Amino acid sequence: MRSRAGLRDCRGQSLVEFALCTVLLVALIFAVLEFGRMMLVYTTIANGARIGARYAIVHGSDNSATTTQIKTAVNGYLKAGTINTAKATVSPNYPGKPDGTSSGCTDPGCLVTVKVTYQYDLLTHYFPLGSITFTSSSEGVITW
Repeated sequence: MRSRAGLRDCRGQSLVEFALCTVLLVALIFAVLEFGRMMLVYTTIANGARIGARYAIVHGSDNSATTTQIKTAVNGYLKAGTINTAKATVSPNYPGKPDGTSSGCTDPGCLVTVKVTYQYDLLTHYFPLGSITFTSSSEGVITW
């Protein structure tokens, strides 16, 4: 059986264990929030590129979409996804037909590529991840 003097040596042990576990738990919670937000931002960027490509291919040769209209459509989608559009770069491109001819054409059968680049800003600077840039591109064929 232990004496009372032996119990006094362990009085602060639970406080130290709680402090260590709390620090680790808070770090884990921040990591889950940050990586979840990263996934949300990346999927929004990818879907924004798809929206831009779709906008360009739907507005075919009769009323071909300009670069400004495509950027406006993509930025409208990114704003709805709570992304700072000032940090987003939208680059629509009409490379031509799939065989590489007719560069810049907007006729049916021509390709359109929309590339969206976004400089990700960390929610917390708890993890030193540095600078993260998300890039996504989408390609489609003008249908009419």
